[in-house]
Amino acid sequence: MLGSGCASCVKLERVTGQAVTELGLDAKFDGHRLRQHRQPRHPAHPGLVVDGQVLLSGRVSTARQLKDSLTAD
Repeated sequence: MLGSGCASCVKLERVTGQAVTELGLDAKFDGHRLRQHRQPRHPAHPGLVVDGQVLLSGRVSTARQLKDSLTAD
């Protein structure tokens, strides 16, 4: 999770947790503040990085959309 700690960042963390739980995945959440960890590939927050790949940037998805993204080949 990348973000500033704003309401959207908190919502993304909650929705991602819901999606991971519903899928029965074993996941570790590691949050980073953008002020400290600004990355050129990730200019907008909130953001979700999975296994080093930016999955979501600059918006909050629904749990269903995240589940689709997490299970896509």
